Amino acid sequence: YFLLRTVFDNGLLVLVVIFQPEIRRALEQAGHSRIGMMKSIFNMNEEENEQNIKRWQKAISAVCGAVEALQRQKMGALIVFERNTKLGEIVNTGTVVDADPTPELIGNVFFNKAPLHDGAMIIRDGRVYAAGCILPLSDNLQISRELGTRHRAAVGMSENSDALVVIVSEETGTVSMASGGN
Repeated sequence: YFLLRTVFDNGLLVLVVIFQPEIRRALEQAGHSRIGMMKSIFNMNEEENEQNIKRWQKAISAVCGAVEALQRQKMGALIVFERNTKLGEIVNTGTVVDADPTPELIGNVFFNKAPLHDGAMIIRDGRVYAAGCILPLSDNLQISRELGTRHRAAVGMSENSDALVVIVSEETGTVSMASGGN
């Protein structure tokens, strides 16, 4: 009786402690997604929306140009496109850059002698927001052993958020994308 009473009295607390990371991630995603959606619905007029689209087109074009150059030179890269879920904790692991994206800037960040080349680059609102960021690795045991840490980090990031991650393999020059844990 004592044992059952103790388990039932403290069961909720035990569940919260055990599943704290999952609960936190779910609440964070729900909060950020709704805030971002409400902000975009109420605050964006047509002109701001057009500017936002142009900013994203410029960012995507710059990333494509940089990825082509990185692929030819077999230089590795991790580029995270932040969507609705804000990646504040990930940004805090790197260096805030907050710059207009250009293929040259992106290439310089991932140049293997550059201080920020080992981490990921975060693209927020169509701008290079941060670089040298550390991404969480995936716990998925189904991922092929042939894939390295860069790919595991990309899948881990896409599992933990709604981000889209572009990966350039340093070994093969292959370009991959991770989204939704795939």
